[in-house]
Amino acid sequence: MNNMDMGKKPLDYSEAVHYINELPKFTKKHTIGHTKEFYKRLGNPAADRKIIHVAGTNGKGSVCTYIQSILESEGKKTGFFTSPHLVSMNERIRIGRRNISDQEFYRVFKEVYETVEKMGREGVSHPSYFEFLYGMGMKAFSYSDAEYIVLETGLGGRLDATNSFEHPVLTVITSISLDHTEILGNTIEEIAGEKAGIIKPQVPVIFDGNDVSASEVIKKTAGDVGAPCREITKNAFEIQEVNRKYIAFSRANAYDKDINWRVPVCGLYQAMNAELSIQAAEYLLRNENTHKELWREAVASVHFAGRMEEKPGRLVIDGAHNPGAVEGFVESVQALESGEKTLPVILFSAAADKSYEEMAACLCKKLPAKAYIVTEIEDKRRISAGELGRIFRRYTKQKVIERKSIREALKAAYEEQGEDGYIYCVGSLYLAGAVENILEGAVSDA
Repeated sequence: MNNMDMGKKPLDYSEAVHYINELPKFTKKHTIGHTKEFYKRLGNPAADRKIIHVAGTNGKGSVCTYIQSILESEGKKTGFFTSPHLVSMNERIRIGRRNISDQEFYRVFKEVYETVEKMGREGVSHPSYFEFLYGMGMKAFSYSDAEYIVLETGLGGRLDATNSFEHPVLTVITSISLDHTEILGNTIEEIAGEKAGIIKPQVPVIFDGNDVSASEVIKKTAGDVGAPCREITKNAFEIQEVNRKYIAFSRANAYDKDINWRVPVCGLYQAMNAELSIQAAEYLLRNENTHKELWREAVASVHFAGRMEEKPGRLVIDGAHNPGAVEGFVESVQALESGEKTLPVILFSAAADKSYEEMAACLCKKLPAKAYIVTEIEDKRRISAGELGRIFRRYTKQKVIERKSIREALKAAYEEQGEDGYIYCVGSLYLAGAVENILEGAVSDA
């Protein structure tokens, strides 16, 4: 792609966002070699910082957030590169606990744009959407006082743009399940191999070892390159309490066995994510005097948009968008709904490249609902409400309602809810973001 394809140079924040949003129409993913060249041309920004590199199918965003929160509780300055965003593109680049401002966003955009423009004149292809934002993130971190940078992979690991950074201080791999099979492989072992691609020689890796097949791949990869590895399973902690406000758990080690930790979200899987993060922080800060009481406060104070997030009106938004994540979602809702008298309402949508029939089957078979409401995400990869409706009716005799508009689908969910029931929104991050926007609009219009 040359720069003539994209029109004139963006002159402000909104034009910059539009430019980036147009990139998928003109560019494609490149090799790690290309990304390394792009990063070098940017001046190797933030190469002097301590990088924690995190991959996995589910939970990596949560793990990154916990790690950042714990480090911040000890007075460490941090940066965090994450994806996707729910509402604003700025969410992808965070300095400390805040998203970068529009002004900061445009500043680093201009620098990356100018580098890319020069690359184009020299015949070097334009970075993709994710690669461009990765370059912006590293530029933003280079201007900050961040000592630690938490890098979340976008897709996979081995070929991900973030894997162009060669010398992290720690790698973390979260739970692995089937997702993006058309790119990453059709088996857990193949996908684990892609995720394990972030493991570097002599760099320790801490990983979720609950899946035996994935664990074997990760341990072999680590052994092949001489990377010390620590396997974490559900034996490392014990759930003590589950309610709609938090999950309480104790850790199995001698120091913490009589102390309760809390995660401020009602997803059972978050206890595992928190444990991975705590162990990561214990390694990172192993030579320092630490304050675990501050860590517990930090973990308990984290806010997760779109992850079992309860909104007013008994509406819960969860971004689970693959079979493994939906299984975790169902397990959490089963625990929450065990004492409820009214069946919940499920609001669902999905992208065409996801295993939407498997997700639908799981919901229908394991999570009885008063009604299943299906709708369409606003994306070219949408599945029609009619097709989703047909799939749901294969697996349930309960009411299935089809609405093309997410706003109309949410309205239908409230009509079905009743006085005491809950609505659960699940199946797509696009759906989660759209519902967040609708709710924010309702609040601002009030």
